[in-house]
Amino acid sequence: MSVEGFWWYITLEGQDGNEEDLSALADLSGSIGSEIKELPGRIALKAYFRSTRDLGFWIGRVQDVISPWPGVRIVDMGRIENRQWHTAWKDAFPPLGVGSRFVVMAPWHKGKEPEGRTPLYIYPGSAFGTGYHESTQIALELLEHTVKPGMKVIDVGTGSGILAVASLRMGASGVIATDNDPAIIPEMRENLRLNDIPDEAVDIRTGDLLEGIQGKVDLVCANIVFDPLVSMIPVIPALLTEGGLAVFSGLTLKERDRFLEVLPSGGLAPTREIRKGEWWGVASSCKAGVIGTGE
Repeated sequence: MSVEGFWWYITLEGQDGNEEDLSALADLSGSIGSEIKELPGRIALKAYFRSTRDLGFWIGRVQDVISPWPGVRIVDMGRIENRQWHTAWKDAFPPLGVGSRFVVMAPWHKGKEPEGRTPLYIYPGSAFGTGYHESTQIALELLEHTVKPGMKVIDVGTGSGILAVASLRMGASGVIATDNDPAIIPEMRENLRLNDIPDEAVDIRTGDLLEGIQGKVDLVCANIVFDPLVSMIPVIPALLTEGGLAVFSGLTLKERDRFLEVLPSGGLAPTREIRKGEWWGVASSCKAGVIGTGE
């Protein structure tokens, strides 16, 4: 993939002490990097975005992500020329071990795979899901305990395709990957190629969440945000085989209790939950189970 001649930047401002929240919001928006500046009584974060999409697209995405967070606002935006910053950018994506099985690696690290780990090669592009955000790591760890060989999987809000790749690496027989943004398809196809996964192993569809999907699968996984996750819950049981499973990530700790209250409305019972920092995720089953925890 070529290196752009410039990047867009969007500067967010929030209350003092919210550095982690601002960084997480930038990651969820699709930022490829950010820097924080402390100001009297507040924090400013400058987030950088790829110029393969226009600035208006990124502004819209950032506004969608920060809208539930009071006190966070956009204060500046513009473009920055590429003065060999791409070298430092690549250094920001070292191989990252996730759980006990996976290592997430940018393609320029191929050949440096740690022994005993299953590599997931992901190009850090504009599609969400590089593996470096806590919510994606939570989803991967939950899949590690959930996916069994031969399973059929739906990956909702697939983005980069990292959860689809991980599922296939663990022996899934096929994946339906959905996203509401058609622009993710070339990047996802590139990530499938990097992982030597044939196109026919993943049925990529564009549309709203689970809309139009028919037939039965063994597992539904989604790493998105609270409202669309909740809206999916009543639909999921009709798609799952008996004893089927669902993995949800992209949730904050503040949303945990509300989400667990809604989960039984879809006939789902939690079986394992994981938290990382302020982020939380849960695996669930159509059959009642005992909840386990992970950090």
